[in-house]
Amino acid sequence: MHKHGGDIYSHPNLIDFSANINFLGVPETLMEAARDALNEVIHYPQPGSIRLCEAIAQMEGVDATQIICGNGAADVIFSLVLAEKPQKALLPAPTFQEYEQALQSVDCKIERIALLAEDFSWESFAGKITEDIDMVFFCNPNNPTGVVYPREGLEKLLQKCAKTGTRLVVDECFLDFVSREDTITMKPYLVQFPNLFIIKAFTKMFAIPGIRLGYGMLSDEKLLLKMQTVTQPWNVSVIAQQVGVVATKETDFIEKTRQAIEIEKEYLLQELGKLPVELYGHAANFICFRGEENLDKKLEQHGILIRNCSNFQGLEEGWYRIAVRNRQDNQLLIQALKKVFEV
Repeated sequence: MHKHGGDIYSHPNLIDFSANINFLGVPETLMEAARDALNEVIHYPQPGSIRLCEAIAQMEGVDATQIICGNGAADVIFSLVLAEKPQKALLPAPTFQEYEQALQSVDCKIERIALLAEDFSWESFAGKITEDIDMVFFCNPNNPTGVVYPREGLEKLLQKCAKTGTRLVVDECFLDFVSREDTITMKPYLVQFPNLFIIKAFTKMFAIPGIRLGYGMLSDEKLLLKMQTVTQPWNVSVIAQQVGVVATKETDFIEKTRQAIEIEKEYLLQELGKLPVELYGHAANFICFRGEENLDKKLEQHGILIRNCSNFQGLEEGWYRIAVRNRQDNQLLIQALKKVFEV
C-alpha cells in the first residue's frame, strides 16, 4: 500500500512534508461552519447535496446540473468507475494511485503511458486511445511529478476520445494552486464533449482532508444519473456540505494561498538548487525531485517526513515529493538536507 500523510500518526514528532496540504491551514470561516453544522447532525444530509452543487456551480461557472459531490475526490472516482464499469483503461505513469485502485475494483484491464519517456508525445498518447479503451485518466497538474500540462495536449486526447467513444477523466484537484488555471482547465469543453469528466476537491486548498469533500463536473446526464444510482444517498455529511458552501466563497483565501506558496516555493527551489538533487516538477504546492536512495529514511532521523515515490508506477528509488510548508518548516528541511549531504 502507498503512504498517505496519515503516516504522521505513527511519527507524531516529525514535520510532515509528505502530504500536499495548504500550509496556511483551515480558514476560520470553515471552522465556524463546521462548528455550526454540529447543531444539524441530528438530521440526515441533503441527498444529492443540491445546495452545495449550486454553490460549486456558481464558483466554477458551470451549471448546477453538471456537478456531482462525493466523500472526497476518491469517492467520486470510485463512483464514476462503478457506474461505467470500464473493461480497459489507459493510465499515464506515474500518476495518482487511486485511479488504479478504482479500476481494479471492477476488474478493469489497465495499460500505461510512460510520461517520463524520452519519446513521449501527445500524438503517441492519443494513438494509444483505440475503440477498445473505455476510460483514460489524466491528472493536471500531475501528482506526484508536479508537472502542469498545456490545454492543447489534453485537447488532442479529448478529440481522440470523442472519436473512439472513450471517457476522458481529467483530475484538476491541484489546479487551484496554479495562477493561470483559466488557461489550463478543461471546463470550457464540458458542454461540447459529454465524454469529458473533471475531478476537483476542497481537500488540498482548504486543508480539510479529514472532512472529505470532492466533486465531479460533467455534461453527460445519463452518466450523472447512473452515478447517483450507484452512490449511497447520504455520501456527503451535513458538516461537509455546510463547510463546502462556505469554501466556495473563499476566493480571497485562494489568492492569498497562491501568493504565499509562490514565495515559499521559490525559497525551497533556490535552496534545493544548491544541493545534490535533481529538481523536476513544481507547478502546484509540492516539489518533485530525484536524490540519493534512502534519503527519506535519513531525513526521518532529523525529524522530517517526505514522500518516497518509488512505489508509483513509472518511478524508481530516489524519487521524492515534498509539500511546500511555512518558512520555519522549510528552513528545518533545508538544514536537515544539508546535514544529510554534509554540505
